[in-house]
Amino acid sequence: MAAPKNRPHLGRLVLLCLLLRRMWETRANLIRYSVPEETEKGYVVGNISKDLGLQLRELAERGVRIVSRGRTQLFALHPRSGSLVTAGRIDREELCAQSAPCLVNFKVLVEDEVQLYGIEIEVTDINDNNPKFQAENLEVKINEITAPGTRYPLPEAVDPDVGLNSLQNYQLSPNHHFSLDVQTGDDGTINPELVLERALDREEEAAHHLVLIASDGGEPRRSSTVHIQVTVLDTNDNAPVFAQPIYRVTVPENVPLGTRLLTVRASDPDEGANGEVTYKFWKISEKQSPLFQLDENTGEISTAKSLDYEDCAFFEMEIQAEDGGGLKGWTKVHISVEDVNDNRPEVIVTSLFSPVREDAPQGTVIVLFNAHDGDSGKNGQVVCSIQESLPFQLKKSVEDYYRLLTSQILDREKTSEYNITVTATDRGTPPLSTEIHITLHVVDINDNPPSFSQTSYSVYLPENNLRGTSIFCVTANDPDSNENARVIYSLAEDIIQGAPLSSYVSINSNTGVLYALRSFDYEQFRDLQMQVRARDSGDPPLSSNVSLTLFVLDQNDNAPEILYPALPTDGSTGVELAPHSAEPGYLVTKVVAVDRDSGQNAWLSYRLLKASEPGLFTVGLHTGEVRTVRALLDRDALKQSLVVAVQDHGQPPLSATVTLTVAVADSIPDILADLESFKPSANPEDSGLTLYLVVAVASVSCVFLAFVIVLLALRLRCWRTSRLLQASGGGLASLPASHFVGVDGVQAFLQTYSHEVSLTADSRKSHLIFPQPNYVDTLISQESFEKNEPSCVLEDSKFPIEDTPLVPVSSFFSFTIYYN
Repeated sequence: MAAPKNRPHLGRLVLLCLLLRRMWETRANLIRYSVPEETEKGYVVGNISKDLGLQLRELAERGVRIVSRGRTQLFALHPRSGSLVTAGRIDREELCAQSAPCLVNFKVLVEDEVQLYGIEIEVTDINDNNPKFQAENLEVKINEITAPGTRYPLPEAVDPDVGLNSLQNYQLSPNHHFSLDVQTGDDGTINPELVLERALDREEEAAHHLVLIASDGGEPRRSSTVHIQVTVLDTNDNAPVFAQPIYRVTVPENVPLGTRLLTVRASDPDEGANGEVTYKFWKISEKQSPLFQLDENTGEISTAKSLDYEDCAFFEMEIQAEDGGGLKGWTKVHISVEDVNDNRPEVIVTSLFSPVREDAPQGTVIVLFNAHDGDSGKNGQVVCSIQESLPFQLKKSVEDYYRLLTSQILDREKTSEYNITVTATDRGTPPLSTEIHITLHVVDINDNPPSFSQTSYSVYLPENNLRGTSIFCVTANDPDSNENARVIYSLAEDIIQGAPLSSYVSINSNTGVLYALRSFDYEQFRDLQMQVRARDSGDPPLSSNVSLTLFVLDQNDNAPEILYPALPTDGSTGVELAPHSAEPGYLVTKVVAVDRDSGQNAWLSYRLLKASEPGLFTVGLHTGEVRTVRALLDRDALKQSLVVAVQDHGQPPLSATVTLTVAVADSIPDILADLESFKPSANPEDSGLTLYLVVAVASVSCVFLAFVIVLLALRLRCWRTSRLLQASGGGLASLPASHFVGVDGVQAFLQTYSHEVSLTADSRKSHLIFPQPNYVDTLISQESFEKNEPSCVLEDSKFPIEDTPLVPVSSFFSFTIYYN
C-alpha cells in the first residue's frame, strides 16, 4: 500500500530533473564575459573566435557579425585578432541603473549557416560616483518642547554605484544635542535619522549647525556632505497627519499632460500658522522628479511630462506635510503605469540573400529578420505574415527572429522579381502593424530551349532566282535572358541530289535569314526539305529543330516544243494525206506539243496562224487536231499549206510554230502522180524506182495494220477474261498491268509509231524512214486497283492528254512525205 503514495513524489522528481536539464542546456548555449565599466574603446572582452571554434580567416569568410536589437552597439568584433572589444565608453549606471548584476545580451550570427549564438556580458561596477544628497543645505525645525529621543529622518544620499562602491554609512559632525542613528531597511537602503539627545532651549541656542557626511566603501573612498540647520521653534505640539500611510493609483501611459493623478491630504489640529500644512516631495529620484508636479497647498499630484510604460512601469515616492510650526508628517505614493498599445512592431532585416537562382531548392533562406514590439503582454506579441500568393513561407527561428524560405522552385520566366511585403502585427486592441518591402531578384538559368512559332515552315521561291536572294526568316524565341536567350541558327547537314545542302542554301546564324546560294530550276527539282536548328548560348546549350520545305515555283521559261509532226533536219516540209471524199470534221492530222513548265505555264492552245485556203481547215484549240471544215471540192488545190501556232498561258506567253503540207489524194499512187505534176522528173528511170518504193511502203503498211488488228484482238480477249473473273468473284491482282490498255493507249501507240516516207522529185534521193520512238513514250503501270477495277496510269507524260473522240484506227495510219 506504500507504493501508490510514493508515485506523486516520483513524478515531481522527474519533472524537476527535466526542468534542471532544460535550464542547463539554455545556459550552455550562452557565451559569457565580463568587462568593467568606463573602459576605453577597443578594450578586449574575450576571444570570440576561439569560443566559437572558428579560425580567424573564417570570421570574414563565414560572415560572422554581431546583431543586436533596439540599442546602440556597445561591442564589436576585431577582424584581425578575432576578439570581442568595446565599441565605446560603457557607463554601467546609465545602462543598468541600480540593477545588479548588469548584463548585456546580444547575438552573434554565423551568416553562411544562419546560426545564432547568444552572448552575455556582465558590466562590473567601479567606484566612479560620489554619494549625492538632493540638496546641499537642509533646515530642520524642532520645537523646544520636543522630548529627548525624538527622531527626525534626514535626506538620503544617492550613490548610483552598487555593492561596496555604493553608499555604506553616514557620519554626523560632533555636537551636544544630537546624534545620528542609521537604520537599514528591508530593501537594503540605509536611512539616517537625527536623534535628539538633550532637550532644546530656544533662549539658550536658537539654531544648531550640523554637517552630515555620506561615504561609500569603494577604493578610493568617496563622500559628500549636506549642511543641516536646526531651528528651535516655539511650542507646537501637533504634527500634520496624512489620511493614508500609502496612496496608490494606476494610470494608463497615454494620459495627457497635466492630468491629476491623486491628491494627498494631511490634517493638523493646531491653530493659526501651526495648523497650516504645506506639501512637498521628500524622497523622489532624479529621473522621476521631472515627470510629476505637486501642488504645495492642495497636495494634488499631476503629470508634468508624458509617461512611458516602456521606460518605467512603477513609481514610488514620499510626500512630506509640514505645518507652520515646523512639525512634519510623511506618506508614501505608489503610481503604477498601465501599458497601452502605443508602439508599432519594429522589423529589422538582418540578412537578405538576393538575387537567388531560379533553381534554388525548396526551403532556401531568402531573408532573416527580427520583429519586436516594445509593448508588453499581448500588446508586445508580434505575428508576421506575407502575401499568400507568393511562393514563400515564414518560419520563426529563435526568440523574435524569423526566416523567409522558398516554398517551391522559382521560375524566372514567369516572375523575374518579387516584391515581398512582410507585415508585423501585434495582438493589442486595436492592433498596430508595420510593413517592410523586400525586393527579390531571380537569377536566370538556361532551362528553356529556343522554340519556333510553327511546327514546320513552307517557303515558296520562284525559279531562276538570283544568287544570294533572301528566301525566308525563321525566328525562335527563348524566354531565358542574356546569353541563355541568344539564339544561333544553323542548318542540319544533308545531301540533295548528290550535293551537300550547304551548296544550295545558307542561313545567317544571328538573324535566321535563309539565303539561296544558287539559282533554282523548277524543271530540275521542285522542293527542298531541310532541318533548321536553333541553339541558345547557355551552358550547357539547349536547342530545338524545325522542318522547312522550300517549294520552287515555276516560271514561264520554256517555250512549247512540237513533237509531232517532227521537224525535219534537211529543210523539207512534211506532207499529210487528205482524201477527196473527206467529210467536214475529217481528222487530217494532229499537232502534238509539250511544255516543260507546269501549271498554266504548260497549258497549251493551238490555232491556225496561216492557211493557203482559208476556211478549209481548222485546228482544235486544246487538242491540236487538224480537221476539215467543209467537203473538199475539185477546185481546191491539191497542195494545202498550213502554219499552226502553239502557245502556252504563261506571262509573258511563249509560242512555237510548225508548217504542215496537206496533199489532197485518195491513195499513195495519186500522191505520186500529183507530185509528178508538182515537179516533173528529168530522169525517166526515176519512175521505176519510185514504184519500188511505193510497193515497199504498202507492204510495211499492211504488216503494221495486221499487227494492230492482232493487238486489238488480244486486248479484247483480256477484257472478256477480266469480266469473267469479276463475275466469278476472282481478283485481278494476279494479272499484269500490260493486259489493260485502253483506246487512249492504242491512239498514243499509233501516234508514236507512224510511218514517215520521204520522197523527192528526184527518185534517187527518195528514202524510206522506218518507225522510231517519239519523245512521248507510252508507259503502262499498275499502281492500284480500286473497287476491283483495273486502272491504267500514264506516267512521265510531258504533256496533257486531252479527251479525244474515238476515230477509226485507219485514221491514224498516215504517211508523212517530205519533199524538196
